[in-house]
Amino acid sequence: MSTAQTPAASSYAEAPTRSITAGGITYAYRELGPQGGVPVVFFLHLAGNLDNWDPRVIDPIAKEHRVITFDSRGLGGTTGKVPDSIEDMADDAATFIRALGLDRVDVFAFSLGGMVAQALIGKHPDLVRKLILAGTGPRGGKGMAKVARVTYLDILRAALVRADPKEFLFFNRNAAGKLAAKAFIQRLQERRKGRDRPVTIQGFRAQLKAIRNWGRAEPADLSTITQPTLIANGDRDRMVPSVLSEDLHRRIPGSNLVMYPDSGHGGIFQFHQQFVPVAVKFLQG
Repeated sequence: MSTAQTPAASSYAEAPTRSITAGGITYAYRELGPQGGVPVVFFLHLAGNLDNWDPRVIDPIAKEHRVITFDSRGLGGTTGKVPDSIEDMADDAATFIRALGLDRVDVFAFSLGGMVAQALIGKHPDLVRKLILAGTGPRGGKGMAKVARVTYLDILRAALVRADPKEFLFFNRNAAGKLAAKAFIQRLQERRKGRDRPVTIQGFRAQLKAIRNWGRAEPADLSTITQPTLIANGDRDRMVPSVLSEDLHRRIPGSNLVMYPDSGHGGIFQFHQQFVPVAVKFLQG
Protein backbone atom coordinates (compact mmCIF):
# COMPACT_ATOMS: atom_id res chain seq x y z
CA MET A 1 0.00 0.00 0.00
CA SER A 2 1.13 3.49 -0.69
CA THR A 3 0.46 6.75 1.10
CA ALA A 4 2.53 8.80 -1.37
CA GLN A 5 0.83 11.16 -3.78
CA THR A 6 0.57 9.62 -7.23
CA PRO A 7 -0.80 10.92 -10.52
CA ALA A 8 -4.58 10.85 -10.70
CA ALA A 9 -5.88 7.51 -11.97
CA SER A 10 -8.21 7.50 -14.96
CA SER A 11 -10.15 4.42 -13.87
CA TYR A 12 -10.83 2.38 -10.76
CA ALA A 13 -8.73 -0.45 -12.17
CA GLU A 14 -5.71 1.88 -11.97
CA ALA A 15 -6.46 3.65 -8.68
CA PRO A 16 -3.60 3.16 -6.22
CA THR A 17 -4.27 1.53 -2.87
CA ARG A 18 -3.51 3.95 -0.04
CA SER A 19 -3.57 3.66 3.73
CA ILE A 20 -4.41 5.80 6.73
CA THR A 21 -4.21 4.93 10.42
CA ALA A 22 -6.81 5.93 13.01
CA GLY A 23 -7.91 4.40 16.29
CA GLY A 24 -5.11 1.85 16.10
CA ILE A 25 -6.34 0.48 12.76
CA THR A 26 -4.66 1.01 9.38
CA TYR A 27 -7.35 1.29 6.72
CA ALA A 28 -6.74 0.38 3.08
CA TYR A 29 -8.61 2.57 0.62
CA ARG A 30 -8.70 3.82 -2.96
CA GLU A 31 -9.99 7.06 -4.38
CA LEU A 32 -10.83 8.33 -7.80
CA GLY A 33 -12.34 11.44 -9.34
CA PRO A 34 -12.09 15.21 -8.86
CA GLN A 35 -11.29 16.82 -5.53
CA GLY A 36 -13.79 19.19 -4.01
CA GLY A 37 -17.47 18.84 -3.31
CA VAL A 38 -19.02 16.13 -1.16
CA PRO A 39 -17.21 12.79 -1.63
CA VAL A 40 -19.08 9.51 -2.16
CA VAL A 41 -17.90 6.76 0.20
CA PHE A 42 -18.71 3.20 -0.89
CA PHE A 43 -19.61 0.58 1.76
CA LEU A 44 -18.80 -3.01 0.82
CA HIS A 45 -20.85 -6.19 0.78
CA LEU A 46 -20.33 -9.45 2.68
CA ALA A 47 -16.87 -10.98 2.08
CA GLY A 48 -15.95 -8.09 -0.20
CA ASN A 49 -12.66 -6.27 -0.59
CA LEU A 50 -11.52 -3.28 -2.67
CA ASP A 51 -11.47 -5.38 -5.85
CA ASN A 52 -15.17 -6.24 -5.60
CA TRP A 53 -16.56 -2.92 -6.81
CA ASP A 54 -17.90 -2.95 -10.36
CA PRO A 55 -15.83 -0.47 -12.41
CA ARG A 56 -18.91 0.21 -14.58
CA VAL A 57 -20.51 1.69 -11.47
CA ILE A 58 -17.46 3.37 -9.92
CA ASP A 59 -15.96 5.00 -13.03
CA PRO A 60 -19.04 6.94 -14.25
CA ILE A 61 -19.78 8.27 -10.76
CA ALA A 62 -16.12 9.27 -10.37
CA LYS A 63 -16.33 11.47 -13.45
CA GLU A 64 -18.37 13.93 -11.41
CA HIS A 65 -17.54 13.08 -7.78
CA ARG A 66 -14.62 12.14 -5.59
CA VAL A 67 -15.20 8.43 -4.93
CA ILE A 68 -13.65 6.63 -1.95
CA THR A 69 -13.73 2.87 -1.36
CA PHE A 70 -12.28 1.24 1.74
CA ASP A 71 -11.75 -2.11 3.44
CA SER A 72 -13.49 -2.37 6.79
CA ARG A 73 -11.56 -3.48 9.86
CA GLY A 74 -9.94 -6.88 9.42
CA LEU A 75 -10.83 -7.18 5.72
CA GLY A 76 -8.52 -7.10 2.72
CA GLY A 77 -5.64 -4.74 3.39
CA THR A 78 -7.08 -3.22 6.59
CA THR A 79 -5.64 -4.36 9.90
CA GLY A 80 -7.46 -5.54 13.02
CA LYS A 81 -10.18 -8.10 13.72
CA VAL A 82 -13.50 -8.09 11.90
CA PRO A 83 -16.29 -6.97 14.28
CA ASP A 84 -19.30 -9.23 14.74
CA SER A 85 -21.59 -6.22 15.22
CA ILE A 86 -23.06 -3.95 12.54
CA GLU A 87 -22.93 -1.05 15.00
CA ASP A 88 -19.19 -1.56 15.57
CA MET A 89 -18.66 -1.61 11.81
CA ALA A 90 -20.51 1.72 11.63
CA ASP A 91 -18.24 3.23 14.28
CA ASP A 92 -15.21 2.05 12.29
CA ALA A 93 -16.61 3.66 9.14
CA ALA A 94 -17.04 6.95 11.01
CA THR A 95 -13.46 6.71 12.29
CA PHE A 96 -12.14 6.14 8.77
CA ILE A 97 -14.18 8.99 7.25
CA ARG A 98 -13.08 11.47 9.91
CA ALA A 99 -9.46 10.33 9.60
CA LEU A 100 -9.57 11.56 6.00
CA GLY A 101 -10.53 14.99 7.32
CA LEU A 102 -14.12 14.69 6.07
CA ASP A 103 -17.12 15.88 8.05
CA ARG A 104 -19.83 15.36 5.40
CA VAL A 105 -20.10 12.57 2.83
CA ASP A 106 -22.58 10.83 0.58
CA VAL A 107 -22.79 7.08 1.14
CA PHE A 108 -23.24 4.41 -1.54
CA ALA A 109 -23.89 1.16 0.32
CA PHE A 110 -24.51 -2.33 -1.04
CA SER A 111 -25.86 -5.36 0.86
CA LEU A 112 -24.06 -5.64 4.22
CA GLY A 113 -22.75 -2.15 3.54
CA GLY A 114 -26.33 -0.90 3.53
CA MET A 115 -26.87 -2.25 7.03
CA VAL A 116 -23.69 -0.52 8.19
CA ALA A 117 -24.83 2.72 6.53
CA GLN A 118 -28.16 2.62 8.38
CA ALA A 119 -26.33 2.11 11.67
CA LEU A 120 -23.92 4.93 10.76
CA ILE A 121 -26.81 7.37 10.33
CA GLY A 122 -28.30 6.19 13.61
CA LYS A 123 -25.05 6.81 15.49
CA HIS A 124 -23.40 9.58 13.46
CA PRO A 125 -26.24 11.31 11.58
CA ASP A 126 -24.34 14.52 10.82
CA LEU A 127 -21.75 12.66 8.75
CA VAL A 128 -24.12 11.70 5.92
CA ARG A 129 -25.66 14.07 3.38
CA LYS A 130 -27.24 11.59 0.93
CA LEU A 131 -27.70 7.83 1.02
CA ILE A 132 -27.89 5.13 -1.63
CA LEU A 133 -29.00 1.71 -0.33
CA ALA A 134 -28.74 -1.19 -2.77
CA GLY A 135 -29.67 -4.83 -2.15
CA THR A 136 -30.06 -4.40 1.58
CA GLY A 137 -32.59 -4.51 4.40
CA PRO A 138 -33.53 -2.98 7.74
CA ARG A 139 -32.61 -4.15 11.21
CA GLY A 140 -35.11 -6.76 12.34
CA GLY A 141 -36.58 -7.04 8.83
CA LYS A 142 -38.56 -10.14 7.90
CA GLY A 143 -36.20 -12.72 6.41
CA MET A 144 -32.99 -10.90 7.35
CA ALA A 145 -31.93 -13.67 9.73
CA LYS A 146 -32.01 -16.16 6.82
CA VAL A 147 -29.25 -14.40 4.86
CA ALA A 148 -26.56 -16.69 6.31
CA ARG A 149 -28.40 -19.87 5.30
CA VAL A 150 -28.92 -18.68 1.71
CA THR A 151 -25.28 -17.57 1.54
CA TYR A 152 -23.90 -20.97 2.57
CA LEU A 153 -26.27 -22.75 0.20
CA ASP A 154 -25.21 -20.69 -2.80
CA ILE A 155 -21.52 -21.02 -1.93
CA LEU A 156 -22.00 -24.80 -2.03
CA ARG A 157 -23.90 -24.62 -5.33
CA ALA A 158 -21.12 -22.52 -6.85
CA ALA A 159 -18.41 -24.87 -5.56
CA LEU A 160 -20.06 -27.84 -7.25
CA VAL A 161 -19.59 -26.19 -10.67
CA ARG A 162 -16.36 -24.35 -9.78
CA ALA A 163 -17.95 -20.94 -10.18
CA ASP A 164 -17.52 -17.70 -8.26
CA PRO A 165 -20.16 -17.68 -5.47
CA LYS A 166 -21.25 -14.20 -6.57
CA GLU A 167 -22.62 -15.76 -9.76
CA PHE A 168 -25.20 -17.54 -7.60
CA LEU A 169 -25.62 -14.99 -4.80
CA PHE A 170 -25.96 -11.88 -6.97
CA PHE A 171 -27.67 -13.13 -10.14
CA ASN A 172 -30.62 -15.26 -11.17
CA ARG A 173 -29.79 -18.60 -12.74
CA ASN A 174 -31.70 -17.94 -15.95
CA ALA A 175 -30.11 -17.16 -19.32
CA ALA A 176 -29.97 -13.39 -18.79
CA GLY A 177 -28.72 -13.74 -15.23
CA LYS A 178 -25.96 -16.17 -16.17
CA LEU A 179 -24.71 -13.87 -18.93
CA ALA A 180 -24.79 -10.86 -16.59
CA ALA A 181 -22.94 -12.85 -13.91
CA LYS A 182 -20.10 -13.82 -16.24
CA ALA A 183 -19.76 -10.24 -17.49
CA PHE A 184 -19.70 -8.90 -13.92
CA ILE A 185 -17.00 -11.36 -12.79
CA GLN A 186 -14.91 -10.44 -15.83
CA ARG A 187 -15.19 -6.74 -14.99
CA LEU A 188 -13.94 -7.42 -11.47
CA GLN A 189 -10.75 -8.86 -13.01
CA GLU A 190 -9.86 -5.70 -14.95
CA ARG A 191 -7.42 -4.63 -12.28
CA ARG A 192 -4.23 -6.54 -13.01
CA LYS A 193 -1.74 -5.15 -10.49
CA GLY A 194 -1.91 -4.38 -6.80
CA ARG A 195 -4.95 -6.50 -6.08
CA ASP A 196 -6.36 -6.69 -2.56
CA ARG A 197 -5.97 -9.54 -0.07
CA PRO A 198 -8.77 -12.12 0.04
CA VAL A 199 -11.19 -12.05 2.96
CA THR A 200 -10.41 -14.73 5.56
CA ILE A 201 -12.85 -17.42 6.66
CA GLN A 202 -12.78 -15.97 10.18
CA GLY A 203 -13.67 -12.53 8.88
CA PHE A 204 -16.47 -13.94 6.73
CA ARG A 205 -17.97 -15.79 9.71
CA ALA A 206 -17.81 -12.67 11.88
CA GLN A 207 -19.69 -10.72 9.21
CA LEU A 208 -22.36 -13.43 8.95
CA LYS A 209 -22.80 -13.35 12.73
CA ALA A 210 -23.26 -9.58 12.56
CA ILE A 211 -25.90 -9.95 9.83
CA ARG A 212 -27.70 -12.66 11.78
CA ASN A 213 -27.80 -10.49 14.91
CA TRP A 214 -28.98 -7.51 12.83
CA GLY A 215 -31.81 -9.62 11.47
CA ARG A 216 -32.88 -10.82 14.92
CA ALA A 217 -32.70 -7.41 16.62
CA GLU A 218 -35.63 -5.14 17.35
CA PRO A 219 -36.66 -3.16 14.25
CA ALA A 220 -35.13 0.29 13.97
CA ASP A 221 -37.15 3.49 13.69
CA LEU A 222 -36.30 4.43 10.10
CA SER A 223 -38.41 7.59 10.27
CA THR A 224 -35.36 9.22 11.86
CA ILE A 225 -33.48 8.97 8.53
CA THR A 226 -34.01 12.45 7.13
CA GLN A 227 -31.28 12.28 4.49
CA PRO A 228 -32.42 12.01 0.85
CA THR A 229 -32.35 8.28 0.17
CA LEU A 230 -32.29 6.23 -3.04
CA ILE A 231 -33.11 2.52 -2.67
CA ALA A 232 -32.37 0.03 -5.47
CA ASN A 233 -32.54 -3.72 -5.99
CA GLY A 234 -33.51 -6.48 -8.36
CA ASP A 235 -37.09 -7.67 -8.05
CA ARG A 236 -36.03 -11.29 -7.38
CA ASP A 237 -33.33 -10.94 -4.75
CA ARG A 238 -32.94 -14.27 -2.88
CA MET A 239 -30.05 -13.21 -0.67
CA VAL A 240 -31.65 -10.12 0.91
CA PRO A 241 -35.27 -10.52 -0.19
CA SER A 242 -36.58 -7.78 -2.47
CA VAL A 243 -39.52 -7.14 -0.15
CA LEU A 244 -37.02 -5.67 2.31
CA SER A 245 -36.14 -2.93 -0.19
CA GLU A 246 -39.84 -2.14 -0.40
CA ASP A 247 -39.97 -2.15 3.41
CA LEU A 248 -37.12 0.36 3.55
CA HIS A 249 -38.91 2.56 1.02
CA ARG A 250 -42.12 2.57 3.05
CA ARG A 251 -40.34 3.41 6.28
CA ILE A 252 -37.74 6.00 5.18
CA PRO A 253 -39.56 9.31 4.63
CA GLY A 254 -39.37 10.68 1.09
CA SER A 255 -37.16 7.86 -0.19
CA ASN A 256 -37.06 6.82 -3.84
CA LEU A 257 -37.21 3.16 -4.91
CA VAL A 258 -35.91 1.65 -8.15
CA MET A 259 -36.46 -2.07 -8.83
CA TYR A 260 -34.94 -3.83 -11.84
CA PRO A 261 -36.95 -6.60 -13.51
CA ASP A 262 -36.05 -10.29 -13.52
CA SER A 263 -32.84 -9.71 -11.58
CA GLY A 264 -31.45 -10.61 -8.20
CA HIS A 265 -29.21 -9.23 -5.46
CA GLY A 266 -26.83 -7.72 -8.02
CA GLY A 267 -29.57 -5.99 -10.01
CA ILE A 268 -27.65 -2.70 -10.00
CA PHE A 269 -24.70 -4.47 -11.64
CA GLN A 270 -26.80 -6.38 -14.16
CA PHE A 271 -28.58 -3.13 -15.08
CA HIS A 272 -25.64 -0.78 -14.51
CA GLN A 273 -26.32 1.16 -17.71
CA GLN A 274 -29.77 2.07 -16.41
CA PHE A 275 -28.86 2.43 -12.74
CA VAL A 276 -25.77 4.63 -12.90
CA PRO A 277 -27.50 7.64 -14.53
CA VAL A 278 -30.18 7.45 -11.83
CA ALA A 279 -27.51 7.38 -9.10
CA VAL A 280 -25.55 10.25 -10.63
CA LYS A 281 -28.67 12.39 -10.98
CA PHE A 282 -29.62 11.63 -7.37
CA LEU A 283 -26.16 12.61 -6.09
CA GLN A 284 -26.16 15.81 -8.11
CA GLY A 285 -29.71 16.88 -7.28
